[in-house]
Amino acid sequence: MSAELSLQLIDTHAGGDVSRIVVGGIDPLPGTTVRQQMEYLRDDADGLRKLLLNEPYGIPEMSVDLIVPATHPEARMGYIIMEVMGYPIYSGSNTICTATALLESGMIPKQEGRQNFVLESPAGLVNIEARVENGVVEAITCEGLPTYIDTYRNRIQVPSIGEVTYSIAYSGGFYALVDATELGFALTRDEERRLARCAHAIVEALQIRGGFSHYTLGDVGPLPFLHFMGPVEQVAEGFYRSRSATYVHENVICRSTTGTGTSARLALMHHEGLVQPGDRLETVSLRDSGFIGELTRARRDGNHDVVDNTITGKAHVLARSDIIINRDDPMVNCDGLHHILTSRHRTVD
Repeated sequence: MSAELSLQLIDTHAGGDVSRIVVGGIDPLPGTTVRQQMEYLRDDADGLRKLLLNEPYGIPEMSVDLIVPATHPEARMGYIIMEVMGYPIYSGSNTICTATALLESGMIPKQEGRQNFVLESPAGLVNIEARVENGVVEAITCEGLPTYIDTYRNRIQVPSIGEVTYSIAYSGGFYALVDATELGFALTRDEERRLARCAHAIVEALQIRGGFSHYTLGDVGPLPFLHFMGPVEQVAEGFYRSRSATYVHENVICRSTTGTGTSARLALMHHEGLVQPGDRLETVSLRDSGFIGELTRARRDGNHDVVDNTITGKAHVLARSDIIINRDDPMVNCDGLHHILTSRHRTVD
């Protein structure tokens, strides 16, 4: 007898962003909330994230979502988000993919028409509305985090680029928002590498300038993201569209526009008086995929103007698979992983 270690996965994508949903193979994690379980993974079991986002099993452009039991009585399931930059407490595209995988796998039974349920993210409870047509999940609408503008149209000198005007929003992470046209971009597919290099230079300059602090969460780490904003066109009354591109890591422009990037853009448009509650914005990626954000409420929270919002998108299931963890493979590093893997045994001939 020998131990076989494996993970059960459902690979999905929303707008081109691939999310690997881990549905089996991991032992229960310590922690009385999903946030505490995320912190345990981050501090004591980061090997799972590294294994699935690095060779030979994955690439840094993907995301990983671990399904865990919910700790809150209102939630059906919990999930922990892992990306190359670490452990974001929330992500719109990952939430859309996770909700779709739970429904398509039967872990949450599908109901024809519209159904509502609650998931527990590290950021807290997330209300989900799924639209199911002929047994297929056609759309997921999820709550974005309360979003606000921290900095409006500041300027910074960036090496090799020059002076850049930027705004900063918080929507689950801090985002630099820059006008793509001012930097000479039309936001087309052939610009992807240049966009990534430009964004990296701006983000590095902003990180050197100093960190940003959330007004209730405090220090949430250095600014990681940048959202390129294209011109806005009005499609219909209260409905707008804009080409967009989101930078998340060195050399990586997301294939989708990202849910949190869309939330950040909505907050900026509201700050500028361009949208009001009930208005919607469709962000369109370099690959012509899109998410639709809706501004559901604007309110005052202490000294900050905050917008509540939802993000709607569709995810597709790519594969259902078992990944075998070959501990004898010199390319596989199980440090920070082996102690949370579920062992199953099989007879070896």
